[in-house]
Amino acid sequence: MSDLNDDVVLITGGGSGLGLALVARFIEEGARVVTLERSAEKVTRLQQQFGEQIVAVQGDVTSFADNQRAVKMALSRFGRLDCFIGNAGIWDHNASLLATSPEQLESGFNELFAVNVKGYLLGARASAAALLESSGSMIFTLSNAAWYPGGGGPLYTASKHAAVGLIRQLAYELAPKVRVNGVGPCGMASDLRGPQALGQQDTSIMQSLTPEKIAAILPLQFSPAPEDFTGPYVMLASRRNNRTLSGVTINADAGLAIWGIRHVAGGLLL
Repeated sequence: MSDLNDDVVLITGGGSGLGLALVARFIEEGARVVTLERSAEKVTRLQQQFGEQIVAVQGDVTSFADNQRAVKMALSRFGRLDCFIGNAGIWDHNASLLATSPEQLESGFNELFAVNVKGYLLGARASAAALLESSGSMIFTLSNAAWYPGGGGPLYTASKHAAVGLIRQLAYELAPKVRVNGVGPCGMASDLRGPQALGQQDTSIMQSLTPEKIAAILPLQFSPAPEDFTGPYVMLASRRNNRTLSGVTINADAGLAIWGIRHVAGGLLL
């Protein structure tokens, strides 16, 4: 039996993609799961799929009140909180600096950073007291864009670099009670969307990338599914398997760091 049996885990953005895979994996490990999900339709599907094994709360990660409500639901339903996973995010579909108008940069920054950075910060603040009580952990979803360019445009890449700084600062502030870490997946088939400010709210990542294109980029030469990334989260959440890691970011990039993200400039493959 996993040592996560009966642990209570709060996951943001649990309705699809990596978030849904994390919900399923932690339930499989015996954890009790709460998720904060913006889409009412996805909340209904989660409840239908997992029944009493999940508490699905409709809300927006950019609202402290909604984050706080999800934490309160975890405490009222299960009496504790052991792990907060900040996972909800949006992508910029590689919108470049010069191809994006100044007005879109301004509004896109506000929207993307509100979800990808402020959402993590507010979730951490809402869950901190309960995690200090349980000596629990926080885990934040990063990206290969947290280490090197080409995994997004400047807005997305900057947001993921900001999340790395947030992880390190929170690990510093919340030690010794709470371990704070991150996992940076590479591209995967998911429903990850873009900001409305860039007109990308209805465009998923798989409309910009294909599984074949993702596989071609990666040294391991396969297109990962969301389920392929859940192991590091389980390890980091586990008290038995992780007593020593805090302030750590796991680069789960299918070997991408070996090559980097190559692109064509001036007719040459760089």
